[in-house]
Amino acid sequence: MATTYSKDEKAYLERIGNQMRELRTEANLSQEKLALECELDRTYIGSVERGERNISVINLRKIAKALKTKVPVLLNIEE
Repeated sequence: MATTYSKDEKAYLERIGNQMRELRTEANLSQEKLALECELDRTYIGSVERGERNISVINLRKIAKALKTKVPVLLNIEE
């Protein structure tokens, strides 16, 4: 069963996903390449970038490491 998020929660997840996408494209990585480096599925990366998933702290860390940045940079979004 899919989790239902409030409008505010969905917007928050989308902002995190947009930040992740921006950092990924700045690093010249495809979703597939990032997924391989993180040992995650490409579809997972895409769903996080679209704000469809509530990403875990462990996966945030994996993604930050692959992007050669820190978790706070991934979460550096306007509230």
